[in-house]
Amino acid sequence: MTQTLSAQSLKNDAPPGALPVASLYELPELSVLNISGADAVTFIQGQVTNDIAGADLGTSRLAGYCTAQGRLLATMVMVHMPVVANDPPALSVLIRQDIAESVVKRLKMFVMRAKVSITSSPLSVSGVSTTQEGLAQLESLLGHPLPTTAWQARHHPTGVWIAAAQSAAQPAQLRWWWLTDISHTSVKEGLKNTLALRPTAAWHAQDIEAGLPWVTAATQDLFIPQTLNLDLIEGVSFTKGCYPGQEIVARSHYRGTVKRRMALGTIAAEHNQAPASVLPGADIFDRSREDQPCGRIVNAATVENTTFVLFEATFEAVDHDALCVASVTGPPLSTHPLPYPTRPQS
Repeated sequence: MTQTLSAQSLKNDAPPGALPVASLYELPELSVLNISGADAVTFIQGQVTNDIAGADLGTSRLAGYCTAQGRLLATMVMVHMPVVANDPPALSVLIRQDIAESVVKRLKMFVMRAKVSITSSPLSVSGVSTTQEGLAQLESLLGHPLPTTAWQARHHPTGVWIAAAQSAAQPAQLRWWWLTDISHTSVKEGLKNTLALRPTAAWHAQDIEAGLPWVTAATQDLFIPQTLNLDLIEGVSFTKGCYPGQEIVARSHYRGTVKRRMALGTIAAEHNQAPASVLPGADIFDRSREDQPCGRIVNAATVENTTFVLFEATFEAVDHDALCVASVTGPPLSTHPLPYPTRPQS
C-alpha cells in the first residue's frame, strides 16, 4: 500500500473503550498473499472456483482452490487492489496461515510463462465488528463509510475493509476483515485504545455460525466445494470456465449428486476435553451406526463454555441427530440451523 495516515488523522477524541459496541480481533491464523503482474487476473481466473475477473475494486470473492480431482486445497477471500501509477494488476488473498506456503508453492508450478508474481504480502488481517447502532459511531471515528453487504470491499486510507458474512446467532451484527500494513500502525493503535478487544476465537466462532468454512492443513484434500457449501455462499461460479477440478465440481452440481453438506454444531464444555485446535479433520459418528464415520469436522472454535463447529456429514446422519465426535462414545454434537438453506426448497 502506498497510502499513509497519521495518528492525528484518526478521529479519536474518545477515551479508551468509549465505543464498546464495536470490537477488534487480532487474526494471526490468517495470512495474505499477493498475486501481481500483467497476467495476474487471467492466471488466477484459471485456478480457482469463482469468477475473479468479473469482480471490481468494490467486490471481494470467496473462492476455493482444488486438486484435479475436485478436492479443496484451500478456501480464500480475494480482493483486487488499486493500481498505482504504472504498477501491474494485483490481488490480495486471505488464506489460512498454515496452508499459505503450500498453496504458493503449488500455484507457482502452473505459472509457466505467465507474467505473475506470487508472494507473501506485508498486509496483516484483523477483524472488526459492530452493531447497526454502532455503525455511525465507527464510521465517524474512522472518517469514512464502511461496506455493509457481505463481500463488498472498500479501499480507504485506513486500509482495506471487506464485509464478512453475518452469523446466524447475530444477524444484526456487521463484520469486516481489515487489511493493514506498517503504514497503518497509528490507526490500529488508535482503534485498540478505543474499541473493545475480543479474543480471536470469538471471531472464528462467528465465521462458523455464518457457515463460512476455512480449509486448514488438517483438512486439505478432504472435501469438494459443494460439501463445504461453497456453491451456496457465492464461492463457485458455474459459468466462468475451466480450473483444476472443474469437471468434477460441475458434474456434482448438474447431476444433483450431493448427498452430504456442511452443518453447524456445538459441543458443550462438560463433554469436550479436546482443544478446538485439534478438532478439524476429526471424524463424526452417528450413534446408530457404529461401523464407520459419517462425516468430519471442518472448523472449530471455543468461546466460554461452548465449542462451535462446522462439520461435513450425510443428510441422513444430520437428520438422525445422534452425532458424536471421534467415536460413538465421544462428545455429543448438537446441531443448529445455518443462516442459509442447505437443501432444495420445496
